[in-house]
Amino acid sequence: MKKSMNAWSAAADESFEEMFSHLSACGFAAVELNVDEPGHSAHSLTMETSEAELFKIRETAAQFGLKIAGISTSLYNGTLGAKDAAEREKGKNILRKQMICAAALGTDSVLCVPGLDVSGGASLKEAFEASYLALSEMKQEIEDSQIYVCLENVWNGFFTSPNDMAVFIDRLNSPYMKAYYDVGNTVAFSDTVSWIHILGKRIQRIHVKGFKRNGGLNSGGDFVDLLSGDINWPAVTEALSAVGYDGYLTAEVSPTREYSEMLTFYKEVSAQEDAILKGALL
Repeated sequence: MKKSMNAWSAAADESFEEMFSHLSACGFAAVELNVDEPGHSAHSLTMETSEAELFKIRETAAQFGLKIAGISTSLYNGTLGAKDAAEREKGKNILRKQMICAAALGTDSVLCVPGLDVSGGASLKEAFEASYLALSEMKQEIEDSQIYVCLENVWNGFFTSPNDMAVFIDRLNSPYMKAYYDVGNTVAFSDTVSWIHILGKRIQRIHVKGFKRNGGLNSGGDFVDLLSGDINWPAVTEALSAVGYDGYLTAEVSPTREYSEMLTFYKEVSAQEDAILKGALL
């Protein structure tokens, strides 16, 4: 397994070159880039980023020995799970842009968020069917691209168990639609290791973050440093090894205290990931 960091974890005013330089110096093998609204950060991709710009970004990353781990986005906002076909088309176009970015940047995976936020009373059944429809309509397109579309468990009430996620992925029945398992997003209400064993070979990418419960399951909590929460990292890495995962562990984290220099934060995250990866050797 290899160390990676999501670009959202970097200082927003850092250029691509500055971010790549810092992450490389701190020992990361790769960085996950994001498609955001214009102006989100100095190192965000957008729906308007050109192919020439993408190749330049790839070239700059290579100069610092960095790979692009994948392409995430902040833009879905429930579009793939919407009842309205026009809204779903917006989500599909976001996914298409991610796939274009991935191909140009030399990575084989993109992060996709199906469903919508069901806390507002939306029908979970309808969100599942709408998301399935949107992705199944793109199935041939995805397979032709040979880019893995990795569905992530986020805080939208859509994938609340590994069985939900496994059934949804299996129903899509495509070798290029897999799981993006975020370990920290399940700590509050579930057993993180069980997700890995149940998802198994479906897992194509992993996000890591720390989370500390207020008490037992379903009692709330807070995001914390990678090693400060309730995640049994040796058990996580052992389970990942058992299911044959040897890809990136991408830290999607934010500073939990003030730093005079963000480089110190990057060094700390890198050291924390080193400690996690050593668990795979236990």
